[in-house]
Amino acid sequence: MNPRILAIFAALTISLIYGVNHTIAKDLMPGVIKPYGFILLRVTGAMIFFWGISLFYKSEKVERRDWWRFLACSTFGMVLNMNTFFKGLELSTPINSSVVITLSPVFLLVLSAFVLRERISLLKGVGIFIGLIGALVLILFGVKTQANAPNIPVGNLLFLVNALSYASYLVFVKKLVGKYKPITLLKFLFLFAFLINLPIGWAQFSEIEWASLDFTKTWKICFVVIGTTVLTYLLDIYALKQLKPSTLGVFIYMQPLVATIYAIVTGADQLTSLRVFAASLIFFGVYLATRKKKVKIVVSD
Repeated sequence: MNPRILAIFAALTISLIYGVNHTIAKDLMPGVIKPYGFILLRVTGAMIFFWGISLFYKSEKVERRDWWRFLACSTFGMVLNMNTFFKGLELSTPINSSVVITLSPVFLLVLSAFVLRERISLLKGVGIFIGLIGALVLILFGVKTQANAPNIPVGNLLFLVNALSYASYLVFVKKLVGKYKPITLLKFLFLFAFLINLPIGWAQFSEIEWASLDFTKTWKICFVVIGTTVLTYLLDIYALKQLKPSTLGVFIYMQPLVATIYAIVTGADQLTSLRVFAASLIFFGVYLATRKKKVKIVVSD
């Protein structure tokens, strides 16, 4: 099969997994496991998996000048990204999280302008502004609390940080994808993530009452560790070998649809008119910021 088609399929799978993860992870916090402890569990499981798999592959030497990029990718992709998302999810709702993270492509555009010196047109600038206004509407004027969401504005703000950190990860990791095998990348990224997250999440990790976990809680934890961590990051690396970060970012738009349907069906969240309005602003802003200019072909007589 065409490698690009497989990469697109990988990107679709990532969005589906992340879409249902908004509700599944939310259901576990904070009663079963608190956010920072959950992140430590995720990166520990992924680290063990990728280092175990690496035993069956020939080891690669990492160039000295690339270690700082490995550290940056791990910090943005497995520390700041994960911790802000899960803490935000504890405080806010699955639908809010899935809507706000669609700003990642906008942040990718802004970062590309600074890092890669790509020009931002007036239309793209307007799109960025509208998208951010939509996020602010959700943060400032939305419901402040509900039964399973004690501080929705702060949670939504953390989702913004999550979107920015994920965009930063995609920009930094793109340059490593072409040089190293996925297993080499991920085993070191998660090793750094484990070391950084250990002091952050150890206290909450040690509070987990393993003996009290029933089948439902266990499979949900396994889904987050194996599906949302190991599988998605592996598919991310694979997809980036064929697709640009901005192209991969577009698939994030699927997440609100999947997350909203799953959250409503399971009774974990509900749709409100303000959320629909804010989401419309964000989607329209992202559309303007990421749309490509049509090239006119002039045929001479």
